[in-house]
Amino acid sequence: MSDSIMQQRQEAEEALRGASSVAELTAAETKYLGRDKGLNELRRTLGALPKEERPAFGARINDAIAQLSEQFAAKRAELQASEMQARLRDEAIDVTLPGRPYTAGRLHPLTQTSDRIKTVLGGMGYQFVDGPELEEHDYNFAALNYPEDHPAMDEQSSFFVTDSRLMRTQTTAIQGRMMAQMSPPFRFATIGRCFRYEAVDATHHHTFHQVDVFMVDEKISMSDLKGTLGAFARSMFGPETLVRFRPDFFPFVEPGVDYSISWQGRWLELGGAGLIHPNILRAYGINTERYSGFAFGLGIERTHMIRTGVSDLRLYLENDLRFLRQF
Repeated sequence: MSDSIMQQRQEAEEALRGASSVAELTAAETKYLGRDKGLNELRRTLGALPKEERPAFGARINDAIAQLSEQFAAKRAELQASEMQARLRDEAIDVTLPGRPYTAGRLHPLTQTSDRIKTVLGGMGYQFVDGPELEEHDYNFAALNYPEDHPAMDEQSSFFVTDSRLMRTQTTAIQGRMMAQMSPPFRFATIGRCFRYEAVDATHHHTFHQVDVFMVDEKISMSDLKGTLGAFARSMFGPETLVRFRPDFFPFVEPGVDYSISWQGRWLELGGAGLIHPNILRAYGINTERYSGFAFGLGIERTHMIRTGVSDLRLYLENDLRFLRQF
């Protein structure tokens, strides 16, 4: 039986000396000093020995385990120190090397276009304001002179959240909010997301972005509107850009027009405009004998598409880096 203790101890010491990593050492320690393995397994043989030999045999097992435990601990400390040195060497940072700069991000093309529009309109004296995307029905429709039977009132054209609140279908909804707070003269602009129940294709989307511009002052006429749109178009699309008006109907303006710009030898429709309907002004206590105003709006995506030749509206919201990195 003493030979078995000696054999286990010799094998353990050989495995200890051959271990080149903490993992190998742990495996050897488990094999020879584990709870029910190696030397500890020999304790089960005590019952087969004569009673008088059991204490001495047990003592030799305990002595072997104690000495091996010390050896394993010493070896573990040695290997841990060696591995730590190797890690420090491999993971060392040369602080004399030049830094690795972060890759610069890019503004989304719609953000770039919005910033450009804000710069142009801000230079004309327009103050930018924000309105809620979850809008009151009254501000989105009723305050803009929509008749009750207008097609846009159909729930299938809008995302209603409650009977009286919906995701705004147009940034024009900000007009009523500002007129309820301010007295003329004033000039405001807003840029934001709009939502409509649309079949998504190359020219339609359920989510899109608009800029809406309006001002109220004394003696405002269509000539002021056309002059403003002309200056805006030339700033956005180049100094040779012309603006064309054609009669159109919008509930919130009278008269109403769609306006187009001359672009690369053809006319491209940009948005809708007109003089603010007197019914809207009177609804907010504005004297229509003294004050008048104009309003116009256009799509941010549409503006960028004209300037860059992008042909598919869906690309702006798909987050495809191959598309975004072009701008």
